[in-house]
Parts: sequence; C-alpha cells; structure tokens
Amino acid sequence: MNRRELLISATALSGVALLPRQAFADTATINVYTNSDSNISDFWSNVIKPGFEAANPGTNINVVIARQGGALDAIASRALAALGSKADPQVDMFEQYDPNLPNGGIAAGLWVDWSKAGLANYGKINKLAIQTPFGLPVRGSQVLLAYDTTKLPKEKVPKTWDDLVAWIKANPGQFIYNRPDKGGSGGNFVNRAIHEANGRDPSKFKVDNYDPATSDPMLAKAFALLNDLTPSLYNKGAYTSGNTQSIQLLAQGAVTMVPAWSDQSLQAISQQVLPDTTGLVQLTDLAFCGGFAFVTVPTDAAHKDVALKIADYLLTSDIQSQVVTKLGGFPGVSWDNLPDELRKKYADVVPASIPVFPSGNWQKAVNDGWYRTVAPNIARS
Repeated sequence: MNRRELLISATALSGVALLPRQAFADTATINVYTNSDSNISDFWSNVIKPGFEAANPGTNINVVIARQGGALDAIASRALAALGSKADPQVDMFEQYDPNLPNGGIAAGLWVDWSKAGLANYGKINKLAIQTPFGLPVRGSQVLLAYDTTKLPKEKVPKTWDDLVAWIKANPGQFIYNRPDKGGSGGNFVNRAIHEANGRDPSKFKVDNYDPATSDPMLAKAFALLNDLTPSLYNKGAYTSGNTQSIQLLAQGAVTMVPAWSDQSLQAISQQVLPDTTGLVQLTDLAFCGGFAFVTVPTDAAHKDVALKIADYLLTSDIQSQVVTKLGGFPGVSWDNLPDELRKKYADVVPASIPVFPSGNWQKAVNDGWYRTVAPNIARS
C-alpha cells in the first residue's frame, strides 16, 4: 500500500526456507507466507500463533517472511502449477496477497471463495471492506485527520470537505500535507480533492478507464481546488516529504492538523510520538481513501481445513480488538462486533465509506499533474 512509512523499523529481509511439513510426529505445520512489515509479522508470531496453537493442539503455524520483491508472486505461481499437478504447493495461507494474481488463478479455481467457505465469523465482516470473495479482509487502514485538541476543540473540528477548506483558510499556516508521491496520507488528500471536484463519486475512477482526453480535465478541476488552498498552507505552500514528517510537524506544534494514516496515528499516540491530546476524525460527506489487507488460501493447500480455522480465528473479537489496540489498524469486521469501550473511543474515525483510488496510469497522471500545476517550484526527486 510506497503506501506509508512505519514508526517502527522493519527487520532485515528474511529468506523463504520452509520447515518440514511435520515438525513433530503429531504436529501439522501450517505455512503462512507474509511480505508485510515487521509489526505485522511480529503480530502473527506473538499474538495469532500462540493463541491459535493453544486452542488447537497439534498445530504449528510457521510464519514465513518473504519480503523480497516478487517473492509472493513466485510462491502463488507455484501453487497454481501445483493445482494442475496435484502436488503440495508448500503454502497454506498468504497473510496479504492480491487474489487477482497470478493471472488466471481465479479462473483456474486457485483461491478459496470465502463467501462459500462456511466460516462461522464471515457474517461479521464489514461489508465495506469486501472487494472480492477470494480475499478475506482482516485488517485495514484509512487516511483521516489528526489534529491538536489543545488548539482545536473537538466540537469545532471540520467534518466535511467544505468545512475543512473553510478551516484551512481561516487558520493560515496550520495545515500541511505531504507530496502525493511521497506517502499515501498526502496522496489520498489529493485523491479526496479529485473526488470532491468530480461529484464526490469514486466510481468514476477505475484501473482501466484512464484516458488523457477525458481524464486530465477531471484532474485539472481538482488541481484548481488545491491551488486555491496553497496560500493558506504551512509556509504558504510547503509540503512534507512523507507521512512521518507530517506527523512530526503536528507533534512539534508547528501545525494544528494533518492528514494521516489511521494505523500510523494510533501507533504514534500509543508510543507517545504524538501526545494524548491528539484528536482523530474522519470526514462524513465522503471519507478519505483507505484499504484492507486480504488473506488468501489456495484450494490445493495441504492443510486447507486448518487454514480455514485460522481464518475464522482472525475474525474473532479478541484478535480484531488487538488489530486496533496493538496494530493501530481498522478491524476487518464491523465495529459493532468489538467491545463497547473500543467503539466509543474511536467513534470519530469509524468510516461510513471506504473509497479507493486506482493506481497505474491514474496515479501517474495525478503525481505528474500535481508537480506541474500545484507545486511547480518543487523539484521532483
């Protein structure tokens, strides 16, 4: 998701060597591959693995870290090849993988259809998070507004795009966002302007419908909105070089409000990088973009039945609550399946919508256009 920078350092890249299928005589080893950052692999090793194994004697979850570029693609291709040969693909679950890959996988029946898998907790999933029946949404993150409640009382925080624009103009120098190609918080602030300038309709933007003749004028309308804000931004048009830099300016009191990733903000507060007086809020007319991490399971996994039990375990209230409290993420289940205290604590950030914006040609055009028309004096590097 160049999606965001984490406040905690990632561990060194690990190899993808497998443990034997039967680590012990009566223990089934379930190979779970992940290319996520260290906070996610640690969550699997320190929370999910011991919890599931304690409740299911005779199982051993082997978390295989495969962060090298293209590693998961190669493993998924191996699983697809094994599907035709009836061989063991040596993978039982992908912690985060796009089920649209590899090409031809869905048509060949490579991935478990979660809507038909019979999970006891499937009905708890947040319907906004379901993008494909072959990907199980277990955690998410969304851009929102982080602000200093000592300067901006909660009851006066803007909750619509128009209110946000009015506040920025009424409080010059107190808002900043990062360059859209340097982190998703600034990128999705720009994307929200694009949605606003085009009828507040994210469905107009699809991976395969970018056409310069019709699309560039749509982007130009958004760049005009952003240009109108420039004189009121921090230093009359300064832009940070990443998500973390925006949070640092907020922490230092240099600005009052920034767009920020939900998980990064919650982690920053829990680690006291941001003070407890930091408020978080989501726009109510149309939220900022976000996304979810999808678990996928090959239909030819040697231990598919156990993998399905792990998937169901991921959707339990206990694990989903810890997604919020320990990872700073959004739950994959609806918030009403979490404890009352969590729902109340995060009431201002529970989204009514989870828009997305396509990558590829659209994102390239957004970045190129932003540098050319909104920040022409900034060298792109």
